[in-house]
Amino acid sequence: MSAPDELDEEGSAVARQIAELVEQRGLTVAVAESLTGGKIACHLAAAPSSSTWFRGGIVAYSSEVKYDVLGVPRGPVVSESAAAAMARGVARVLGATLSVAVTGVGGPEPQEGQPPGTVWLAVAAGDGVRTELRHFRGDPPEVLDQTVLHALQLLRAALPR
Repeated sequence: MSAPDELDEEGSAVARQIAELVEQRGLTVAVAESLTGGKIACHLAAAPSSSTWFRGGIVAYSSEVKYDVLGVPRGPVVSESAAAAMARGVARVLGATLSVAVTGVGGPEPQEGQPPGTVWLAVAAGDGVRTELRHFRGDPPEVLDQTVLHALQLLRAALPR
């Protein structure tokens, strides 16, 4: 596993690539974060020309925020349906053409019967939503760093080339 500084540098590099691609295509980006607490938004906000394409983010750490603000159906929040609803909800609320969402268990304790490191990610683009389940290893900060990097990579992969 990479060191936290290496993951942070790689995340910043991916965010710069996202910036270039979305600016070229006139797209806008939003994020909905739970376990990462705003770390994805920090990378995107620091990317070049972010004021022209980054609409912002919602840190929906509380289940109630997921339900009430992002339109997540009541029930488990560490789930595929929650991640997909978060991605659609943040795009709607912030008026973005592309969004990424993460929800999961950073640890050290299980949540909703899911072990630490269980993370659902979703990217909404156009009418579609792509979801992915990951199981990251490590202590809570390592799980968060891996989640941030993977979310940025999924967002980049969703962009038309």
